[in-house]
Amino acid sequence: MSVNNELRRQVIAIYKELLYLGREYPLGYNNYFRPRLHKAFMARAAETDEDKIRTGIKQAEYVKKEIEAL
Repeated sequence: MSVNNELRRQVIAIYKELLYLGREYPLGYNNYFRPRLHKAFMARAAETDEDKIRTGIKQAEYVKKEIEAL
């Protein structure tokens, strides 16, 4: 598996994890959390620099920990 495929797999996995965690988000899932998460990921969808993708994954992991703390 190439590095690109591995990064893609990681991005999809963290996106799914965040969607799952967002179901219990206090401000609402369908009207608040899901659209904002989608917008945040789509803003970087065209990114091809592997270092920037890794940085984005680290930021998503941080957000995941913050959501779990709620």
